[in-house]
Amino acid sequence: MYDIIIVGAGVNGCFIARTLAKYKLNILVIEKESDVGDGTSAANSAIVHSGYDPHTGTLKAELNVLGNKMYPEICKELDVSFKMNGSLTISTNEEEDKKLDELLALGKANGAEVRIVDRDELLKMEPFVTKKALRALYAPTAGIINPFELCVALMENAMDNGVSLHLNEKVLKVEKKDDFIVKTDKGEYSAKVVINCAGLYGDDVSNSLLDEKIKLVPRKGEYYLLDHFNEPYVTHTLFSVPSSKGKGVLVAPTTSGNYLVGPSSNFIDDKDDVSTNNEILTDVVKEAYRIVDNIPMQYVITEFAGLRAYHESNDFVINEKLKGFINVIGMQSPGLASAPATASKVASMVARDIELVEREDYNPIRRPYIRLKYKSNEEKNKMIKENPLFGKIICRCEEVSEGEIIDAIHRNCGATTVKGLKKRLRTGFGKCQGGFCQSLILKILARELNKDMKDITLKGEASYILLKETKGE
Repeated sequence: MYDIIIVGAGVNGCFIARTLAKYKLNILVIEKESDVGDGTSAANSAIVHSGYDPHTGTLKAELNVLGNKMYPEICKELDVSFKMNGSLTISTNEEEDKKLDELLALGKANGAEVRIVDRDELLKMEPFVTKKALRALYAPTAGIINPFELCVALMENAMDNGVSLHLNEKVLKVEKKDDFIVKTDKGEYSAKVVINCAGLYGDDVSNSLLDEKIKLVPRKGEYYLLDHFNEPYVTHTLFSVPSSKGKGVLVAPTTSGNYLVGPSSNFIDDKDDVSTNNEILTDVVKEAYRIVDNIPMQYVITEFAGLRAYHESNDFVINEKLKGFINVIGMQSPGLASAPATASKVASMVARDIELVEREDYNPIRRPYIRLKYKSNEEKNKMIKENPLFGKIICRCEEVSEGEIIDAIHRNCGATTVKGLKKRLRTGFGKCQGGFCQSLILKILARELNKDMKDITLKGEASYILLKETKGE
């Protein structure tokens, strides 16, 4: 018997698990993928929005502004890459310029810190914006974050504080008897409270229990990812003026020094379709040229797509239609920015169902990752002297050592797949996209996990990389 079962380990499931780990509770998180943060949380704009554009009175408006304020302290506790670089929403014609004044009023009503900057100030702040720019809405508290690192850090800290995690296990249905029964493809579990954070499949989980049926529709966003390069480029997150399709295409730096261009915004039917389309990506670039005059496309290293769960209300759905069963679904943008405040809201809902008693031994601090790349030469030499594996570079593009890889494997919520290491350490994230380091990573994973190399996968399930040996070493 668990006190709480959380279905889904995306950013909201992970935040809720970590928040509730402060209390004397027996908590289980069940995730159908091979790692945490593998769905919507793995493919998004990585932006902590300021909260200027959700309609006042919505959950989006309430939780975005609150969540934005919580991020600096949380990222400090968890050693997660975060930078408050600010955002600029740029008008290029009269119609868009009028919209900026509306967004300014909306942002102030929501409690977001925003102001209008004129053309001269804009060009001083951000020389790479289009020369057609008229004005911009400046949101200084907007930030960029590493969303992969965030989900892993949240779950690792939750597990350090006693939370259990089941990966590669799909929830099939939830039933209500004396307690809740959660049935999966591997067994069944009972709990006093169930929290549904199943992302795009949150409607399936909810509809298996509740009479009131809901439907979530996938909205796909496609992006280009640019390599990090030495030439100066954009430092703020640059937005076009939003439309009915969303916040529009952005050009933004990432915490790792790369750049994102995107996303598109199209409703699709298939909840697993993360393919990219050349025609759509061509339109993405065309839209991006509305806000910048130059996109260094020679530095593109990959393209990718992510899916967001859209609910017909166009708002978050956080409710408790049946006592002890809490839905946290429809968490499209600004779901990432809102997640810490969402977790606090859910904890207050849980407190109405079961008693929350704080743990005396709760520790909010996660042991920092080593990140040899950012150490001084003196620090590197000291670490290599203590452990020579820190001197063996495996991923040359991102400068990641074997010592760092071993550490990432053996932590709570440690990496078990090639993609799992990529998310934690950026191995294979560089220009060669794993062309040089993947074979070495396979060997290390197999050795450290005591598995045959043929059993190591790209991202779980049947995503096998090796079939058989063709020759001896």
